[in-house]
Amino acid sequence: MSVIPQLARFVREASLARLPMGEQAMARRHVADAAIAGVAGARTHEAAAFRDLGAGGDDDAIAVAATIVRHSEVDDIHLPSCTTPSSVAVPVALMLAAELGDIDPARVADAIWVGTELVTRFGVAIDGANALYRGVWPTCVGAPLGVAAVAARLWGLDQATTEHALSLSLMLMGGRTGKFSGSLSGRWVLFMGAIGEGMRAARAARAGFCGDATLLDGPWLEKAQGMPADMAKLVDGLGATSIYPALSMKPFCTARQALGPTDAFMALLDEGLDPRAVESVVVRVPQTYAGMISQRVDPANRLSGFVSAGFQMGLAAFRRDHLWDLDRSAVMNDPNALAFAARVSVFADSALQADYPRRWPAIIEVRVGDAVIERAAMAVTGDPDRRLDDAAVIDKGRRLLTPLMGEAQASQTVDAAMAGLTSPSHCERLVAMFRAAMG
Repeated sequence: MSVIPQLARFVREASLARLPMGEQAMARRHVADAAIAGVAGARTHEAAAFRDLGAGGDDDAIAVAATIVRHSEVDDIHLPSCTTPSSVAVPVALMLAAELGDIDPARVADAIWVGTELVTRFGVAIDGANALYRGVWPTCVGAPLGVAAVAARLWGLDQATTEHALSLSLMLMGGRTGKFSGSLSGRWVLFMGAIGEGMRAARAARAGFCGDATLLDGPWLEKAQGMPADMAKLVDGLGATSIYPALSMKPFCTARQALGPTDAFMALLDEGLDPRAVESVVVRVPQTYAGMISQRVDPANRLSGFVSAGFQMGLAAFRRDHLWDLDRSAVMNDPNALAFAARVSVFADSALQADYPRRWPAIIEVRVGDAVIERAAMAVTGDPDRRLDDAAVIDKGRRLLTPLMGEAQASQTVDAAMAGLTSPSHCERLVAMFRAAMG
């Protein structure tokens, strides 16, 4: 069978309820995590700008919601593909469910799973973890496919129409990006566009427009988009298991590349290390992203603070609560955090490269007087080997939301997110809460 018909069959027939109970619990956890990220992310100044830019119809609102989740830098990630699939599948499904009105938690859960699965598998197929550093943003290029899958499942499109939606979404996807800067990064314009193109493809197919079901059976991706792809990784075992056991969660707001050294340093702090006694820190990571996390912080650009390993370590040392602060405006000029960041040096380590992208490890060497303390983080907090459980996700959600809305409302919001797929009434509550947060 051709590739796209196989994908379409999965989109139409997949049932989260047929997965092992453990994977179903993981799915619910990732849905809650993304919904909480959206509620928190909706309070940043960028989110207000997204709403102004996307002040159009329903599809603009869907694109804005997904962008709000993604820009939070606290959403989940699949390391081998370098995709953040829940930032696509969860907000699109919740916003479309609000449109439908008849909210069935099983259908919402299935739609989220198929979108999550296709975004992630597409990222694996194009070797996203390495393609990222060649100018390909894996989540953004795979987003139209994931969006079309979510919409097709929620709308109950037939096999042929689903094939058209998926193929059109691939034709509408973007290619390589440039280097972005500034407090309002143009990368979010591209992400909003990718979500919108997925919706455009699904609505077009629903209206009778046709695509090409054989699109992925030849070298189209490489010839048309410059992206070599292994189609076997897109379809092998599709539906037999889910991607959820392989997803990582972030314990706080950070670029995942910077999490390894920060996690290792926090462990030393928790063991009693005095950050004021630290003279220097050497960070060793895979060559692929050493340059990325060594960048200086731009106080006018909150995203630069998430990327800088030194700044994240400085916040961990002196303003730890602000690791859960999406806005960061109160600490981007923090003198202690900035001074600590200046004492951090990042180097590429070829030995660590060998396990990339399955793992994104880090080793830190902390100099205190005549002593050098070394700590490795091969798997970090939130990775599959050190998974966040329900209690950890609840704690994370309350840390994110309490400064924004108070303890009582934060607890209610987290509880609604955690229970969102357990019954029709809980799902209706989650959908209404998420839609209201998007403005």
